[in-house]
Amino acid sequence: MRRRFLGAFRNIQTCSGYPATGRIVGRRTQFTTCLEQETEEEKPTVSEPKEKKTSVLTDLFGRHHNYLRISISERCNLRCQYCMPEEGVDLTPKERILSGKEIIRIAELFMRQGVNKIRLTGGEPLVRADLVDIVRGINSYGSQHGLQTIAMTTNGVTLGRKLPLLKEAGLNLINISLDTLIPAKFEFITRRKGWDRVMKSIDVALDLGYSPVKVNCVVMRGVNEEEIVDFVNLTKDKNVDVRFIEYMPFDGNRWNFKKMVSYAEMIDTIKSSYPDLQRMSDQANDTSKAYKVPGHVGQLGFITSMSEHFCGSCNRLRVTADGNLKVCLFGNAEVSLRDLLRGEAEDEEIWQVIEEAVKRKKKQHAGMFNLSKMKNRPMILIGG
Repeated sequence: MRRRFLGAFRNIQTCSGYPATGRIVGRRTQFTTCLEQETEEEKPTVSEPKEKKTSVLTDLFGRHHNYLRISISERCNLRCQYCMPEEGVDLTPKERILSGKEIIRIAELFMRQGVNKIRLTGGEPLVRADLVDIVRGINSYGSQHGLQTIAMTTNGVTLGRKLPLLKEAGLNLINISLDTLIPAKFEFITRRKGWDRVMKSIDVALDLGYSPVKVNCVVMRGVNEEEIVDFVNLTKDKNVDVRFIEYMPFDGNRWNFKKMVSYAEMIDTIKSSYPDLQRMSDQANDTSKAYKVPGHVGQLGFITSMSEHFCGSCNRLRVTADGNLKVCLFGNAEVSLRDLLRGEAEDEEIWQVIEEAVKRKKKQHAGMFNLSKMKNRPMILIGG
């Protein structure tokens, strides 16, 4: 009966024509109406996969999702302007946040359906005392399920002293967020001190053999756009992959189009100092457009979510710290996996709910101006 009900669920429409979103609470199902994206409705065309893939994680447009991002905390030791409203956010009560065992269980369920890359995010993942145990637990299932990468995105403030244990546990890819090379400006952007510790963490990661260390930089006009070339200079002698990110709208970050520096403008800025900047080939499903300055050890990347979206090759799913599955970063439709786990749902039942959510994923997210008007979580409550 349950399977027939969920099979019919995808056909339920609201009066506005957008699909209803189901949330499982214990053994009961509640429906809420969510406008996930404001895009033109198009009939999906399913492309045949080139290799054997499970249907659970393949959407109606033929995109197979093999990359899972799990936020393990809503808390953070910084207060970055583009991530958290100045007044802060209402945090989810601790008992509703996923436990370490629940995070590992979710990771293992997705691995069994073909996920081969898992990234831990936050908030700040390093604020969790059980982070090393979580990484080790996920890694313990990796070899039997074909997991290739356990990654983490961090602000780097406390990374340096914890990274050796994390590497031993199985963490093999690091992204460090850093939006300025000026200590005083760091304090302005993050509303906290800690620039020197972030820089030390980058060096510690390089010394431990992380190659490359990815450095995420959100570029904002009037804040740090004049440092773009300085970040490029970082790649001269360090094996870092500096990834310039277009400023994106989320609840409470006061996004304004005039603050956004586009990919094209960033390229022009860099070429004024490095006219021989070279375009590199991208890997399949890369969110970043790769570039390199000849002779530099490291390289560059550009995440162009606003000016040139990459929805057509999207292979990512997200789980929030309170256990909700989000199939699109900019979508506001969610379904609770936490409630299924705590309701002692069987694996097949959980996979069925996941498949229904994946099948509802839109072809692409809305344009930047529509996104700025849509209701969504603040970035800190989604997971970077």
